Amino acid sequence: MTLPADAIRRTRQRFLPTLFRTTAFKLTAAYLVIFALFAAFVLGYVAWNAQRLLTDQIRSTIDAEIQGLAEQARQGGIRRLVNIVERRSRGPGASLYLVTTPVGERVAGNVEAIPPGTLDKTGESEIEYSRTAEGIDTPSRAIVRVFVLPAGFRLLVGRDLEERDRLGAVIRRAIGWSLALIFLLGCFASWFVARRVLKRIDGMSETAHGIMEGDLKGRIAITGTGDELDRLALNLNAMLDRIGELMAGMQQVTDNIAHDLKTPLTRLRNRAEEALRTAQSPDALRAALDGAIEEADNLIRVFNALLMIARLEAGRASENMSELDISEIVSGLAELYEPLAEEAGLSLTCDVAPGLTIPGNRELIGQALNNLIDNALKYGTPEQGGDGTVAVSARQMGDQVELSVADHGPGIPETDRGRVLDRFVRLDASRSKPGFGLGLSLVAGVVRLHGGQLRLEDNAPGLRVVILLPTGSSKPVDTPALTEPTASTAAPNPAGVPSL
Repeated sequence: MTLPADAIRRTRQRFLPTLFRTTAFKLTAAYLVIFALFAAFVLGYVAWNAQRLLTDQIRSTIDAEIQGLAEQARQGGIRRLVNIVERRSRGPGASLYLVTTPVGERVAGNVEAIPPGTLDKTGESEIEYSRTAEGIDTPSRAIVRVFVLPAGFRLLVGRDLEERDRLGAVIRRAIGWSLALIFLLGCFASWFVARRVLKRIDGMSETAHGIMEGDLKGRIAITGTGDELDRLALNLNAMLDRIGELMAGMQQVTDNIAHDLKTPLTRLRNRAEEALRTAQSPDALRAALDGAIEEADNLIRVFNALLMIARLEAGRASENMSELDISEIVSGLAELYEPLAEEAGLSLTCDVAPGLTIPGNRELIGQALNNLIDNALKYGTPEQGGDGTVAVSARQMGDQVELSVADHGPGIPETDRGRVLDRFVRLDASRSKPGFGLGLSLVAGVVRLHGGQLRLEDNAPGLRVVILLPTGSSKPVDTPALTEPTASTAAPNPAGVPSL
């Protein structure tokens, strides 16, 4: 019976250790094979060159002896040549010598047996030979050269190849041991590397499993080596931190909506119920409807602000960017807010450097400045008759534009300056004023969208809100500011700015 492909795969995975199926082990094994092939090629090349060099030396020695013996034969004849060959043949480590008659009869030399027809071919050849009659069954190999002497005599001179063969055997043995050692060390290295990588990957998997089980505070361990796994862990931890912030923000928004929107909804219902129960005339009913409409408008403004902040945090409002004349925007807003400042018993000053430009969304920048100036007019009334000035300024700061709105009111305690940027957060001192605690959250979202920074500072007394926006690129850059991407809103209109 043939097993299905899935069953075969599961069986293979069951028996193959997890370690040997890791990418690290496979890559290391691939590098091992490549390195082993390269090492074999290098060692083989070295061996081939060594044998070729030794063969060339043997040939050079044979040629030199042939030339010397031929010269002796020319000078002293065959008898002198035979004497020299006999004397040389008896020396230790002697070359191979053989002198024969024209019909092939041995005259002198230290070779007893050679293949038939060897003496008939002049020049160089590689043969099997024997120095003694007893060694015919176990011949040796040699390179020989045959030279024809006067009167048809033959002279054979050669060198045994035992030394070359022995060198080849040594090199082959060295290659074999080297490749075996490379294989063993490579397998150990593959195991060691894969084990270390697998250990860290298993740690990441365990952390991810814990997070999926509900432990949102779990983070991937950092070894501090700065390698690619550390960089991956840092990015994943940053992503988890951001997800945690969004989850906490979502939970906070849900809780705040449940608490802060319950009051206006209850008030709206009570007004409608009271009108139904007590209204005796059309005017009374109209007044009740006007109040209900006003409460409904406030709720719509709150939900519009929440929608805008959500779009900012989701990064879906980075379009509609253009080069803005921020000097003109700030000056126009300050001029529009002057009557409102006079009604609140305050004075509004404007100090704007000319020609300031930034890349951004005009409506969102205007909405953020609207919120800041509106907050300064609502909460910037000085205590005990102090300085009632709200100062709006814009100036160049290197490659950034600094926008600031400062008042001399009670300010915000330093411990609460980070908290007031969250949604629906209102300090106790501001609960008597209209609003829902969304204004600074929206400002923070706009600043983040534009790649800027938002700071709340002490104005001694009062609060100074500073916005730093980059001037270099028309595309905002994600920086560690207190903000994020955004959506479009209506154009600034101070006369109808909602209290967020």
